[in-house]
Amino acid sequence: MIAHPNIIQTPSFGFGSLFAIDDPFTIGPEPTSTLIGNAQGLYVSSSRDHVVFTTVMYTNFAFTSGRFNGSSFSLFSRSSSLDAIHELAIVGGRGALRMARGFDLTQITFVNLMACNVILECNVTLYHY
Repeated sequence: MIAHPNIIQTPSFGFGSLFAIDDPFTIGPEPTSTLIGNAQGLYVSSSRDHVVFTTVMYTNFAFTSGRFNGSSFSLFSRSSSLDAIHELAIVGGRGALRMARGFDLTQITFVNLMACNVILECNVTLYHY
């Protein structure tokens, strides 16, 4: 968390909390999977509901190796904790992925809230020029 609203609420990561991410982008969900880039971005808790954790997120997936080295695609969408599989919109890209469009189907494969660790498996369908 990099910022939170100036209101008293439960849980502490509730409505209006802003989070930054800079995570490894790998081929598979295993922690030992081959690193191909970085997933960097922001997400904000966007629901006042204390049961359902809803976020609006922006993430840029930047390739640092392989065929798409130096290119990236961007995701900007809403996500709800009620969904077993989150469908998120791909809204652009740069380099070889310029003008990318598509969608990402993400599911959580591992969670450790005490250590703030989550592993997401992202299955991306991407169209680009």
